[in-house]
Amino acid sequence: MIEDRMNILILGSGGREHAIAASLTASPHAGTTYVAPGNGGTALCAVNVAALDILDQDAVVTFARAHDVGLVVIGPEAPLVAGVADAVRRAGILAYGPGASGARMEGSKTFAKELMRRHGIPTAAYGSFATEQGALAYLEGHHAPIVVKADGLAAGKGVIIAMTDEEAREAVKACFAGEFGAAGATVVIEEMLIGPECSLLAFTDGATMLPMATAQDHKRAFEGDTGPNTGGMGVYSPVPIVTPSEHDQMVDIMQQTVDALREEGIHYRGTLYGGFMLTSAGPKVLEFNARFGDPETQVILPRLETDLFEVMVATAQGRLDTVSLSWSPLWAVSVVLASAGYPGYYEKGKPIRSTHEAEALDGVTVYHAGTLLQDDGTLVTSGGRVLDVTALGRDFSTARNTAYLAASLIGFEGKFQRNDIGARALRGRAAWEE
Repeated sequence: MIEDRMNILILGSGGREHAIAASLTASPHAGTTYVAPGNGGTALCAVNVAALDILDQDAVVTFARAHDVGLVVIGPEAPLVAGVADAVRRAGILAYGPGASGARMEGSKTFAKELMRRHGIPTAAYGSFATEQGALAYLEGHHAPIVVKADGLAAGKGVIIAMTDEEAREAVKACFAGEFGAAGATVVIEEMLIGPECSLLAFTDGATMLPMATAQDHKRAFEGDTGPNTGGMGVYSPVPIVTPSEHDQMVDIMQQTVDALREEGIHYRGTLYGGFMLTSAGPKVLEFNARFGDPETQVILPRLETDLFEVMVATAQGRLDTVSLSWSPLWAVSVVLASAGYPGYYEKGKPIRSTHEAEALDGVTVYHAGTLLQDDGTLVTSGGRVLDVTALGRDFSTARNTAYLAASLIGFEGKFQRNDIGARALRGRAAWEE
């Protein structure tokens, strides 16, 4: 059961962690909330802990014990893969996030693909290779367009959509040449699925699975879905083009995956993120992530009416079957304001203006991703993705227009954004066939 108030430690520094912190601190059950290392936004609603190494199991446990933390929420994938959730649980502290065995769903694409194959979970046909020679030989019989992926964690940059056979070969060579570090020591090559993408996240305690609201991210840096892949330039929720049948199929796939993990001895507790392609043959899994998506979290949590603290504690305690989720009927659209040069080189330390003016608009929340609150109170840029400007509205157009109006009020040197977030969805399903 939930104590009257419980101290919380959130690991991470992005917009996702600011959104989680904002939701958790709104709960009457939340005591002191710490965010390690945090950012300029989390500094306004919680206590930042800049010096804590979130990959160090002992350091996280020591801090949690010293500060009477009852719940540790792990935001990014790296500490999950490193087994931080396991260490926290061994210390007798509640942890929201899967252990290292479950985090392999994101930490190894080969592991995830093989689990899907064993359990009949619909996904793209693939091959997995530990040598360049083997991967290149596979390409002799499988032609572009095709997708080449570094097997491990590559900070969202290890996926190459090759439109020609030569691009596919070069992508394989780049992986084995070390472009993605250890993540590219094994390479997965997949057929290219066709259709619109959709994300469906779920809370799960390893048995019960509660789906969240659908969301759709925009990965490419520039308008028209051009340019390099990024961590996400904008997102909206729900996804209007998803049919009731497709939604039901995705929910079934998520439950099937939770069941598959349990059958293989993995007690998965936390968020399971399903990235789907809505193909003509039905939804197929593009990828699984082991945590909340970023920036999907920034449109999903503002629509969650159930107390997030209660959901996370129930998940950690294995009693998610006692929880029911309630969602706002409002639409949410979030526009990312990024630093010039992102996802390549960018400068830091640019003063940020007028976030308060933007948040004065009805339904607007500005989540901080790459910001730093200096000692003198000045807010400056400290990352590639700087802010997530999220707006709620009674319909898609209202939310979208409000988000862009709010974004226009905020300024910093080198600010850039995509101006077509959600434009395809406004035009309907046919827009993905243009």
